Amino acid sequence: MRVPATSANLGPAFDCAGLALTCHDVLDFTVTGSGLEVVVSGVGAGELPAGESHLVVRAFRAACAELDWTPPGLRLVAENGIPQGRGMGSSAAAVVAGVVGAWSLCPDAHRIDLDAVLRLATELEGHPDNVAPCLLGGATLSWMEPGGARAARLDVDPSVSPVVLVPSGTLSTHVARGLLPDAVPHADAAHAAGRAALLVHALTREPELLLAATEDRLHQRQRTAAMPESLALVDRLRERGLAAVVSGAGPSVLVLARPSRDGSEPTDADHLRAIDDLSPPDWAVLPLQVDPDGARVFHGNAQVSSR
Repeated sequence: MRVPATSANLGPAFDCAGLALTCHDVLDFTVTGSGLEVVVSGVGAGELPAGESHLVVRAFRAACAELDWTPPGLRLVAENGIPQGRGMGSSAAAVVAGVVGAWSLCPDAHRIDLDAVLRLATELEGHPDNVAPCLLGGATLSWMEPGGARAARLDVDPSVSPVVLVPSGTLSTHVARGLLPDAVPHADAAHAAGRAALLVHALTREPELLLAATEDRLHQRQRTAAMPESLALVDRLRERGLAAVVSGAGPSVLVLARPSRDGSEPTDADHLRAIDDLSPPDWAVLPLQVDPDGARVFHGNAQVSSR
């Protein structure tokens, strides 16, 4: 199966919006006669645990308990492409992979219930803003109800071409969240509500408005102490008219570049050149696309119940 990287918040839609990106972890689950084997290559190879504490395995076991199924043994092969600790949803991808992997292999599960997967994956991850786009693809809006997490999927305008700028250093989501105040001014809350609503329109219908739609007052500036270089980069990019935001909890930066449709505006190559020129020399520049599919199962017993 394959699960995408994600970028959450997208500026003002804190803990509510996310975007699936064409950077992936690819995983293979095999039910064996006994024991557990975990093989990891790519990002995190030699660093991630290779036993029951591996996050994918933990999510797999939680889903098995939900399904009342106990496989005799498991072999997990993971080829990781998603940068970890960079605000690109690596933990959400691991959780979604484990839960969907269990659902797809369980002999009694004939369909993958996306609502149930979303609820369980959110319980394990703690919030749905990365889980939802990883599972459903495209852009998502997510929220919590008494029965658990809910999400709605949006088709993104095809001219939106995300670029992620990835520093060498990492940042803990827990640390980043700890810098946020317990309360915000009413004016900032109203500003966030308006820009978050505009963000939906800009992503789906009118990308020309993305610079205004991604302006944030709720969480990015409050985290400057933990990632000053990221916020400085966001400022430089936005001064050049590029819709740049902190990706998730950071420290990566997401740019929602919009290539030209009619030649009257800078081309995709011009956008990338401008972004690269403004980025610190030791940051990786990843031109990506919006992943429309989310988590994909290539083999297994269960079929996805709805999309």
